[in-house]
Amino acid sequence: MNVSKGDVVERVARVLAGQRISANGDGVSKSAGDAVDAHWPDYVDDAMAVLRTLREPDSRMAAAGDPAIWERMILAALPEGAAGPA
Repeated sequence: MNVSKGDVVERVARVLAGQRISANGDGVSKSAGDAVDAHWPDYVDDAMAVLRTLREPDSRMAAAGDPAIWERMILAALPEGAAGPA
């Protein structure tokens, strides 16, 4: 199994920034790498909202593994105090 060396909040924020900036997504930039590097921090709150939503697996996800482990993994990805209400 591959394990990323990058922080998951940053990775999700970069995907969101790229999706909005790059012509490969909804943006217009044909070479968006530098813009994504500069603007991904603007998407950290959105990334954390996505991760907070993913704390609770759906039924197919739960059937594939241990929901308690999943929740702990997602909570571990969020900065201290950023998990929001349980």
